[in-house]
Amino acid sequence: MAINRKLRMGLVGGGPGAFIGEVHRKASRLDGEIELVAGAFDIDPKKSQQMGKQLYLDPKRVYNTYQDMLKAESALPEGDRIDFVAVTTPNNWHFPIARDALKAGFHVMCEKPMTLTSKEAKELQTLVEKKGLVFGLMHNYTGYPMVKLARDMVKKNDVGKIRKVVVQYPQGWLATALEKTGQMQASWRTDPKQSGAGGCVGDIGTHAANLAEYITGLKITDICAELTTFVPGRALDDDCNCLLKLEGGAKGVLHASQIAHGEENNLAIWVHGEKASLEWHQEHPNYLYVRRPSKPEEVWKRGNDYVAGYSAAAARNSRIPSGHPEAFLEAFANNYTNFAETVKSAIEGKKPDPLATDFPGVNEGVRGMLFIETVVASSKSKQKWTPVKK
Repeated sequence: MAINRKLRMGLVGGGPGAFIGEVHRKASRLDGEIELVAGAFDIDPKKSQQMGKQLYLDPKRVYNTYQDMLKAESALPEGDRIDFVAVTTPNNWHFPIARDALKAGFHVMCEKPMTLTSKEAKELQTLVEKKGLVFGLMHNYTGYPMVKLARDMVKKNDVGKIRKVVVQYPQGWLATALEKTGQMQASWRTDPKQSGAGGCVGDIGTHAANLAEYITGLKITDICAELTTFVPGRALDDDCNCLLKLEGGAKGVLHASQIAHGEENNLAIWVHGEKASLEWHQEHPNYLYVRRPSKPEEVWKRGNDYVAGYSAAAARNSRIPSGHPEAFLEAFANNYTNFAETVKSAIEGKKPDPLATDFPGVNEGVRGMLFIETVVASSKSKQKWTPVKK
């Protein structure tokens, strides 16, 4: 039976002063397929109620805890209750909220990293398979059209066999002990109890690793890593350097840092194959650079007919003509739109369009946790290479 309505979202997190929760709210609404109808927005019930008022939500559907939301929404008729739960809390809450939402029968969209441990990640993986529910993981950089174009160029063998991947994500916002000033984002991201075993590597290193695996289609198999904490008194790493081995014999270098003065969100990737090389920058996301032997450099620009003709995925995830920038919020929205279409197909008992299933999920969540744990273990180890567990 066709669903002739928007999907209903219940949001956990995103209370007053939150960054990523607001991004999720804006991005989920962008294409008109999702509406926010309920939420437990803060661990402080007063702040949750405050956020509900700001969003003009029905007070009866603004909850003090996520457990209250799951219980109350489950009791509503199927046509009125939420369809999925979006998790935008600090990392330590991702696993219990996602687990309980899945057990209650709700689809889930979760911020990354998915859990604090690979054991928890694999438990969610098993639960998703058992329940047959849709699980999305917000690695938003996979949502950029030119990232999808790069992925399709690799798939179509335009690049040839991958030889080397270089991926970076430098930031500078934690170059000083910002967490000691009471800044909320810095406080929880540098706290092992809330962030997990990885600081910089968990926060942005996982984005770099995910981007490398997404574009190349190759899994990272072995890591030689060094984690450093440069800011005195900080409990977690703020700098990460990794050598990588990938499937098929490809080599890689991954560098992430949060103490690089002047850097903002300079995620970038270079993919070198036997036939060509690709280059993409998150801060200039509408351009993909392609270099071939003995030929002029190619600059592929988002929104042009030649991009759409080459990559159906890039075309699907572009909204406006070339020359008008599409970026961060739209990338989030692309993942939300694909997720929403897949959820609707699941509710209707239909097989989704393969292009709609192009968003990170629980399997990528497991990969992310294995990456973090391997980097941490490698940094502590005296051996050169540490295999990524399966």
